Formats: sequence, structure tokens, C-alpha cells
Amino acid sequence: MSLSAKFRRLFSKRSIIETDLQIRKRVRIAQGERWTIRYSANNGDRIDAYLLVPTMTGRDRVAAIIASHQHNGQYEIGKSEPAGLIGNPHQAYGLELCAKGYAVLCPDHLGFEARQQKGNSIQFPLVGRAFEQFVFGDAILRGGSLAATYLFDLQQAISVLESFDFIDSSRIGAIGHSLGGQTALWLGAMDPRVKVTFASCGFSLVRTIQDRQIPHNCALYLPGFLEVGDMDDVVASIAPRAFGMSHGLSDKSFPMLGVRKIHARATATFSKENLLKLAFRGGHEFPPQIRERAYRFIDTHLRDCLKPWIRRIG
Repeated sequence: MSLSAKFRRLFSKRSIIETDLQIRKRVRIAQGERWTIRYSANNGDRIDAYLLVPTMTGRDRVAAIIASHQHNGQYEIGKSEPAGLIGNPHQAYGLELCAKGYAVLCPDHLGFEARQQKGNSIQFPLVGRAFEQFVFGDAILRGGSLAATYLFDLQQAISVLESFDFIDSSRIGAIGHSLGGQTALWLGAMDPRVKVTFASCGFSLVRTIQDRQIPHNCALYLPGFLEVGDMDDVVASIAPRAFGMSHGLSDKSFPMLGVRKIHARATATFSKENLLKLAFRGGHEFPPQIRERAYRFIDTHLRDCLKPWIRRIG
């Protein structure tokens, strides 16, 4: 049994559903256009997202990126940060990639921004961490996990990208920082439609994290995970497709002891051109020089195999 097949057994089965895509608003920005869109999630929920569409100057379909947002305890911020609207400018990797010519989809994870608890009839209003814990527990009670929920939602995002005729569905990548790096890693491992993944500061060996008693976001905890493997196995399962990762040497959330073991396993598994390992002096961050190296790595794997595109955006 392949590594990806072993991990797939840990995720609850999800039926394929229609995205029921709605384009709600279009706004011109310096990099092209920002579309506000909404589409279906598996649990009957609706996912809000921004699609950043670059200025079309040629007749080629464009490559596309899923930009998965961080956690940082900022439940009021989700998709808007990688889209460059609010938050830390160093987290605006979605907008920066759009400026480089990629179509970039920035969705909200469940529990963040537009997907926080809603409704006036709810007896116990849940805010921030409390709602995250509730949806995590609810997923476990139903035989799933929050990790599986996030994974399916991001797979829906890929299906949304595939529905646009100006996007080359053979050239789709994923990027994220922290929780975004963690979820981008799982997406790259579990969905072969992703040709290149870059994860910033989103993981170490879970055994190392647990040994050091470091608490994390609820989506890290996948029932039965350590009985199957660890994050080095997840990274290895992406091969032979491309994967890049970066870690701050002083990041207290993700111990370098575990990261080094992941690096060693990846080096033995990937071809040289399909792997990027970055360790920098710093903490839990995605600094400019590291982002630029990530973008160049993505370019290497998504800029080739251009396909003709007949229509232009009006």
C-alpha cells in the first residue's frame, strides 16, 4: 500500500459534490481583478473566497495557486490576509503571486473570517477558539476530523479553479504559512492535481511536537495518525511531484529536531530539482527573501507547458 493510500484511510469519505459557484463581485486592482466568489462545502456550508485574476496580456491560459491562510489566533482574518487586504503584509503571498501572473484562490477556512459561527438563534454563541474547538469535536463525533474538513474544502477550491476556461488545470499549485502551510502540505499529499506545493513554517514531526508538549491548532490532530506514520511520510508521499518548505531556526512552534528529520527523508525521496528545503535565521515567519525563493521554485514547475487560450477576460 502506498503512503498516500495509508493516509487516505484516516480521512472520512467525502462524496463529490457540485461547487455551485457564484461570482458575487468583481473589483479592479493594480494586479488585475479581485473576484468575490462563493461555492459549496460538503457539510452544506458555503465557502467564501477571493479569486485574484491577473491582467491577461497574452493568449495563454494561466497557472493557478491555492493560497491557504495562516491561523495566528486571528479568527476575524482569513482569506483577506493572503489577498493583501488586511493583516500582515508579509502574509500577502496570494496578491504577490497574482502580480507575477498567477490566478490565485484565497478561501476562508471553517472558523475564520466569513466562516465564523453565525445565527441569532444559537443558544451559546461561540467566538474564536471556542468555535474552532466545537467544529473539531463535531467532526470527530461524526467519524471525521477538522483536518479532513479543511482538506476537502481545499479540494473543492481546486475544482472551482478547474471550472474557469482561462485557467490551465494542468498547472495548479498550493502555498501557505503556518496553518496554511500545514493544510497546503495535506492538499499536495492527497490531491494529484497539485503539481507543486510550498509550505512555510507549518509542520515538524508530530512525535517531536508531542514529546515537547507544544499545543497546536485543532486541525493538527488527526485520529490514528501516529499509528500510520508522521509528517516525514506525508512529505515523502508527494514525490515525484514538487515540494518546497521553509522553517525558522528559532520557531518554537515547530522544533528543528523534527524538521531536520523531515529534510533528511525528503532528500532521500525527491529528485533534486523537485525539492526545496529552506532553513533561515528567524522565527515563525515568512520573510521576503524566503517568499521570493518560494515563488521562483513555483515558477520552475508551473511556467512550462503553456497551452493556448482563445478567449480574453472582458
